[in-house]
Amino acid sequence: MYILLRTAILIVAVFTAACGDVDDGPPPKGADTVLTNGHIYTVDASRTWAEAVAITDGVITYVGSDVAVDASIGSSTTVIDLAGRMVLPAFQDSHIHPISAGLEASACDLNAASDLAGYRAVIGEYAAANPGIDWILGGGWSMPVFGAGGAPSKSILDELVPDKPVFLSSADGHSGWANSRALEIAGITRDTPNPADGIIDKDPETGALIGSLQEGAMSLVQTHIPPTSLNERRQGLLYSQKMLHGFGITSIQDAIVNRKELETYASLEAIDELKLRVVAALWWDREKGEEQIENFLLLREEFGDSALLHPTTVKIMQDGVLENYTAAMLEPYLEGGGTLGIPMVEPERLKQVVPLLDAAGFQVHFHAIGDAAIRQALDAVEEAQIENGALGNRHHISHLQVVHPDDIPRFAELDVIANFQPFWANADPYVLELNVPAIGEERTSWMYPIKSIQDSGGLVAFGSDWSVSTANPFPQMETAIDRLGALDEGYPPFTPEERIDLESAIAAFTINAAFLNKHEESTGSIEVGKLGDLIVIDKNLFEIDTVDISETKVLVTLFGGQVVHGDLSTL
Repeated sequence: MYILLRTAILIVAVFTAACGDVDDGPPPKGADTVLTNGHIYTVDASRTWAEAVAITDGVITYVGSDVAVDASIGSSTTVIDLAGRMVLPAFQDSHIHPISAGLEASACDLNAASDLAGYRAVIGEYAAANPGIDWILGGGWSMPVFGAGGAPSKSILDELVPDKPVFLSSADGHSGWANSRALEIAGITRDTPNPADGIIDKDPETGALIGSLQEGAMSLVQTHIPPTSLNERRQGLLYSQKMLHGFGITSIQDAIVNRKELETYASLEAIDELKLRVVAALWWDREKGEEQIENFLLLREEFGDSALLHPTTVKIMQDGVLENYTAAMLEPYLEGGGTLGIPMVEPERLKQVVPLLDAAGFQVHFHAIGDAAIRQALDAVEEAQIENGALGNRHHISHLQVVHPDDIPRFAELDVIANFQPFWANADPYVLELNVPAIGEERTSWMYPIKSIQDSGGLVAFGSDWSVSTANPFPQMETAIDRLGALDEGYPPFTPEERIDLESAIAAFTINAAFLNKHEESTGSIEVGKLGDLIVIDKNLFEIDTVDISETKVLVTLFGGQVVHGDLSTL
């Protein structure tokens, strides 16, 4: 249905004005919505500016001047005077966790607290307010609060909640904090060996359990946690969707999805409550082998007949994080016993798996933090091209914290998209207190090389990894542009040679992210024939200081021409 509609409108569009200030002919009459008198940054190939845009049946039918848009106005057209406000394509987030983050927001949410006293208060108040629940769950605690290695003690939780299990994940999702009751339920003792992909933290002198679990060791407890219901997941997703619309986001790539998440999205779409375009990254279970590809194919077929949900990607987590010494490094850590970290999928095995996924038509979404994991992911994509040729599946690597300089040109050479989380590219406590001591100054200088990859010809897209950090694109863009903390934290400049310009930052959250999601033909820019996904904001980003970008507010968000945030009549 959508293809037929879009084809029809594209035929009509032949007779309409081209994007920009040059009008080639009268636009079609009777648009549903016309926005005039604006500063419209289209993000088309020429980075054109326009004054007016018309939307008909959810599709953009005119972009150009105020004068010529009059021909689009019919008796039932809603005409909005933008009064000079800026319009952008709606944003797209290339790496986010909306369902789990939405659930966390309604649980024991520690994200707003910043120290141990704050965590104590939140946990105690939540436990007191929810006496009837079986488990205290949630997360959002910060590793720097607990020092190198991020190992909070179970004794703190035992004091606050002695009578029921507690499990709280760290803000980055790579560590868990459990009380004695949760460890007991999981059967974890001082004699329990570390799983291959994780660490059970123990006192180095006594061998006693500390209460923190790193990476795959978290699953030892998580398997005992009661599953969430469909309704709980739906409410979590609706919470996140409302927040995302408020930030101007209408398209996402959900970075970890299994059947239950697909069912959550599909259930909302069935009742017309899903107002996001979703690419779903199916989780690669590293304890299984290539036999799971058959299940991915079945899920893609089962849920793929959808206008909004596309389970066309597979997520492979190749390592952990620097803070707990599990990010895979080419050279040893300076702390953590000189480990090289943990490659979650054995590198040669990865070079077998990725070509199979590529041949099956899946995009591969890698998590890779350390320089070894990044190289392993690039090597696997290179092997896929050797075996399959260039199939154009747009594989991408997210996070990219420490990229060895030798690997920077390989992103362009292999057509691998660099999926950065730009809010992290500043000298925050994670960097200064945990990363520099762990890997040293030289490797710290290789962190988040956004401009270097862009200058080498690589495509850069942005994502938030919310709830790890804010989903709001504006502070993320500001950080990418000035490499400072966007929330007035007073951090020093961090690798300022990697600063990018505003145009690049906008593209990374619009047309480049659309390309990553294989939506660039229908979204990501404001052009005739594309869907009416756009936002009206309260500032012209090109007329304000960089430090003010993070304060920008989205006044209205349109999703297929439909208002999903704000009110056009109040502009």
